[in-house]
Amino acid sequence: MKSGSRWRSQVCDTEVIVVRVGASGAELTCGGQPLVPVGAERRQLEPLPGLDGGSKLGKRYTDDAGSVELLVTKAGVGSLGIGTAPLEIKSAKPLPSSD
Repeated sequence: MKSGSRWRSQVCDTEVIVVRVGASGAELTCGGQPLVPVGAERRQLEPLPGLDGGSKLGKRYTDDAGSVELLVTKAGVGSLGIGTAPLEIKSAKPLPSSD
């Protein structure tokens, strides 16, 4: 998995672009199921309980360390995560003061 690659969920319509991926090689998931490359065959799986909070179009999702960042290009019902640990919506950085 590398920056700029496109992936999609096996549990819903979610599609993402990888903005940043750490060297850890952790498995990116949606609804607790592995993401697959766009264009690859996918199975229609069910999200794991508690991992069906959804993903929002145009939002960036990241882990606590900031080593993984995904941009949602198509929203869905599955929650993005690393394994079963959910990713959070990345917050905007505050602009500097213009005093």
